[in-house]
Amino acid sequence: MSTYVYGITAASHPSLPENMGGVGEPSRPVRVLRAGDLAAVVSDAPDDLRPKRRELLAHQNVLAEAGAGGCVLPMRFGSVAPDDEAVTGVLVERADHYAERLRALDGRVEYNVKAHHVEEAVLHHVMAGNPEIRALAEANRLSGGGSYEQKIQLGEMVAAAVKDKEAEDAQVLERTLEPAADAVSVGPESTGWLANVSYLVERARAEEFLAAVERARTDMPHLELRVNGPLPPYSFVEPGPAQPAGTAAGGADAGAE
Repeated sequence: MSTYVYGITAASHPSLPENMGGVGEPSRPVRVLRAGDLAAVVSDAPDDLRPKRRELLAHQNVLAEAGAGGCVLPMRFGSVAPDDEAVTGVLVERADHYAERLRALDGRVEYNVKAHHVEEAVLHHVMAGNPEIRALAEANRLSGGGSYEQKIQLGEMVAAAVKDKEAEDAQVLERTLEPAADAVSVGPESTGWLANVSYLVERARAEEFLAAVERARTDMPHLELRVNGPLPPYSFVEPGPAQPAGTAAGGADAGAE
C-alpha cells in the first residue's frame, strides 16, 4: 500500500498522541517511520485522495500536533510514496540534507503575504503621478469623451502605469518585511495579486514581523494585504521522500472543494 507522508523530523522527536488519525475517510492511523537519526510522520494513503477541506485540515492538524513537540519539515498535501521502504530509503540517502534543514528551520514558522491594489486608490495614484495621463484624460473629457483611438491610448497608458506601480509596490513591500524575516521565498504569480511572498520568521520575532505588516498597511493604503500564518515552513523545504499525488494543493495556498 502507498504511504502518505506528512513531514520529517528527528528520530528523537517526542511521541505523537496515541490513535491520532490523518487523511482518509475513515481517517488512517498516523505512525512514525525511523531511519537513523531521522523519522517520517506517515499513514497509509487513501486510494481516492482529493484536496477537500476535510483532508486538508487533517493534513494540517497532524503537522500542528507534531510541530508542537519540535521542528518538523512539512510535506505538502498529497505527498505519497510507493511504500514505507521508499520513505526510509530516502531518509537514509538524504540524511545530511534533512538534518541541516531541521537545524535551519528549528523555532521558525512561515508567513505568506499576498497583496493587490485597491483599484480606485491605485488609479488615483497613477493619475496624480503622471501629468501626461492627466492631460490626455482632461482632453478627452473636454471633447466629450475623446475619439476611439484616444480612449484606447488612454487605457493603454493607464494600464502600463498601473503595471509599473505593481512592480514598484511589490519591491517596497518586500523591503519593508524582509528585515524581520530570516529568509524569503517568492511564490508563483497568480492572477489578481501583485505579490505572493512567503517569509521564514523566528517564532520569537513573530510580533516584530506582524508589526512590519501593519506599517506597510499604513504606509501603502492603496494596497490590500492578506497574511496567512503562522504556518509550517512549507516554502523552505525541498521535495522530500514522496511525490505529490497530482490532485494536491500546496501548503500556504491550500484550498478546499
